[in-house]
Amino acid sequence: MIASSVNVIHAVWLDPFSPLQAADRAQLDAAGISLETVSTLGDLTLALRRAHVLVIRLGDSAELLQEVQTLIAQLGHTVPVLCRVERRRMEVAVDAMRLGALHVLPADEWSAGAWQEAVKGLNAPELKTKSYVFVDPTSQHLLALAQRVAQTEVTALLVGPTGAGKEVLARVLHESSPRAKGPFVALNCAAMPEHLIEDMLFGHEKGAFTGALKEHKGLFEQAHGGTIFLDEIGEMPMQLQAKLLRVLQEKKLNRLGGEGTIDLDVRVVAATNKDLKLAIEQREFREDLYFRISTFRLRIQPLKDRPGDIVPLVAQSLARHVKGGVPFTVTEDAQALLQSYPWPGNVRELENVVQRAVVLCGGRTISPAHLMFDDAAMDDQALPAAHAVPAVSAMSALNDALAQAMPAAEDAQPCAQTAAAMAPIAMREVSAPVNLEHAVKASEHQVIMAAIQSTDSRMEAAAKLGISPRTLRYKLAQLRTRGMSEGVSA
Repeated sequence: MIASSVNVIHAVWLDPFSPLQAADRAQLDAAGISLETVSTLGDLTLALRRAHVLVIRLGDSAELLQEVQTLIAQLGHTVPVLCRVERRRMEVAVDAMRLGALHVLPADEWSAGAWQEAVKGLNAPELKTKSYVFVDPTSQHLLALAQRVAQTEVTALLVGPTGAGKEVLARVLHESSPRAKGPFVALNCAAMPEHLIEDMLFGHEKGAFTGALKEHKGLFEQAHGGTIFLDEIGEMPMQLQAKLLRVLQEKKLNRLGGEGTIDLDVRVVAATNKDLKLAIEQREFREDLYFRISTFRLRIQPLKDRPGDIVPLVAQSLARHVKGGVPFTVTEDAQALLQSYPWPGNVRELENVVQRAVVLCGGRTISPAHLMFDDAAMDDQALPAAHAVPAVSAMSALNDALAQAMPAAEDAQPCAQTAAAMAPIAMREVSAPVNLEHAVKASEHQVIMAAIQSTDSRMEAAAKLGISPRTLRYKLAQLRTRGMSEGVSA
């Protein structure tokens, strides 16, 4: 017999709507969650001292969550809160996440796996289940429309740029639908060759081809009773489009090498970042398939066109990196910079920027100095001048204080000679950063040198960098010192 040790999570359970059933408690016990039920906020006050997590059931609003959070703050506790919400109340789930819930689970979800995932690493919550952000008015309108579409069985086509969150919206459609308890299966149609996509979608019988040692159920069969999400459907080969159309029309399929048909009970959600009508004109996409998959079209706007979602998305992404129970904070300047950036890579790019900021900040406060964007060659017009060079502007206050000791110099002195003299030093710093600290310094030095070389005076360079001329003098002195003493190899 092999013994195993399980870390038991002590959860305080508050459900003002229905009592906890013995069978449900047993399911949570199996997930390693020990429950202490309370019925009033007064009982909750005493129980919170012993809790690893608080589980509350929400009704038609997130008002109870706000009351609980106020109570927790008054008591000086830092207990994370997990919310249970009816599947049809997606807007309540979104509000709960916006208000800082650790996790949101459907009220009828009792599987041990789902609960283990929900409480996994309470110091570093994964925020996967229903972790959706619809804060901007544009996004809230889209959410309301998606919830109405979800209640029907129509096929839905999600249109929007790459990385904007089409799969997230597809999951909302699934979670808000009567099929929510069924499987959600996704396939990127642009990710693999045609013959592999066909096999993955429709499956094969044993012996259908060399190497087919056993039967394989395709994704359509795996999604039985649930939803199949076909991402980048505009990239699907024409021959495969014909077979997909037949499956959608007949709601039956034949496995490769099979003779009999298999009945399907699947809802189809497709997505694309292409103009499918243009693809039809160019004979790259079947018109009859287009009308079959686009009974209802939902358009997801680029992230730059829904700025109200940006800061909540950053907060959600940062929550995944929390360790030791100490959350990250984002300064107002950093928030302004994040909201002014055009986000050509949409939400995926935002997640990359957040991950870099976590690595660079070294603490728990994200400032403009820690924001490194993918579009490094972006025009100055893309961002406000004061934010054009975040690696420098964020440290202005500190450097201004340090620069008081620096001797005054002629601010209007042309920068060409300075740039020429400093170029070898900058190259030695930039060419081979040997660790993270050197990499950050190299990035800052590149920015400074670019500003100096593209302006006629130090005053103009400082304005372009968003710092004072005094701070620029201090940083130039730093460059000279490092070039003479650090000896970074070229």
